[in-house]
Amino acid sequence: MSEVLIKVEGVSKKFCKNLKQSLAYGFRDIFDSLRGKKPSLELRRNEFWAVKDISFEVKRGECLGLIGHNGAGKSTLLKMLNGLIRPDEGSIEMHGKVGSLIELGAGFNSLLTGRENIYNNGAVLGFTKQEIDGKLNEIIAFSELGEFIDMPVQNYSSGMKVRLGFAIAAQMEPDILLIDEVLAVGDIGFVLKCFNQMDKLLQNTTLILVSHAMPQISRMCTHVILMDHGKVLCNTDDVSYGITEYYKRFKTEIGDFKGSDKIELTDIRLISNNSIHHKEDDILLNYGDSFKIEIEIFCNEFVYSPSVNLAFFDKEQRSFAAVSNCSEYVKFDKVIGKIIFSTQIDNIPFSQGKYSISVSLSEKINNSKNILFRYQSAIYFSVHNKIHGWTPVQFSPEWTLNVENSDDTISCNHNI
Repeated sequence: MSEVLIKVEGVSKKFCKNLKQSLAYGFRDIFDSLRGKKPSLELRRNEFWAVKDISFEVKRGECLGLIGHNGAGKSTLLKMLNGLIRPDEGSIEMHGKVGSLIELGAGFNSLLTGRENIYNNGAVLGFTKQEIDGKLNEIIAFSELGEFIDMPVQNYSSGMKVRLGFAIAAQMEPDILLIDEVLAVGDIGFVLKCFNQMDKLLQNTTLILVSHAMPQISRMCTHVILMDHGKVLCNTDDVSYGITEYYKRFKTEIGDFKGSDKIELTDIRLISNNSIHHKEDDILLNYGDSFKIEIEIFCNEFVYSPSVNLAFFDKEQRSFAAVSNCSEYVKFDKVIGKIIFSTQIDNIPFSQGKYSISVSLSEKINNSKNILFRYQSAIYFSVHNKIHGWTPVQFSPEWTLNVENSDDTISCNHNI
């Protein structure tokens, strides 16, 4: 059985919304602890649970993704794991050297150079000067800061700080690496480089990754915890399921969308097998099914040469298909009042999974295209397929097999 490097049992942390009250509560808790009295776990005035009763284990070679909306408690939990703040309740066990990228520039002395900060951070991680000397060139090369490494960190851009911070944390090869969203400010080339490095680290390291980028979570994580208001909503090793549950938290009703003063999206319907489904329905389609989409719009003013675009997104909210040929079939100089666009899509080749459709409407005036609105994830649907793949599209073409050897040729033609 793999070695458990992180063990969290019943961890909770509360904060106070009012600064003065927070200081008063803090002094009172310190005084009570000096008297040997345990602080009360009851919420006092203006207090709230940032993290409440969370338990999990992470083994060497695993990557845990912490996901949830802003304020869900992810960063608070990560800071407790890193020892920056103490839990009010529960216990945390961390085994081995811990590297972290929790806040941009955290742990750096802005007055010192990048080279000096490498030694400072390495010492904090528990490495000797000789060990840091042996890693120095690799860290500088990975960070791509060669000509700037002896410049004060206070003059670094946010991207340069991320490069240096990740290079130190990754090249020192800690037992545990904590990462909180900081890679979002890096350029795509360096981000890909970081994920390739994390793939190598996962052979001997435990990773905890906090991110709002679901493609990153899907790529790296072996299991996920979905948090909401400090509590665990979902703890699963089915990463796709966890991501789907995450996106369900962001669904908005069609009635909340007003479009603009000029137009209003009043409904979007998906019609399959003579059944009509609206946004709030749980729509289930089968691989190879056909369906029709109807988009109902009310135009308060004239809309000139209207055209609708559809974009299909997978469970990680990556766009993988589009419908943009509306203007080839719908030819109106101008429209006003209630209008309904409809289109038929046959034989969908989608893998099993959760999908969404985004819709946008544009008009064309004097050869100039004007986007009137975009509505992300206007409708959700699921596809059932006997084949489950990471890619959103699964083709089913005919196959032939030709086998040749030195004696004769065997030809086999069989439809699959």
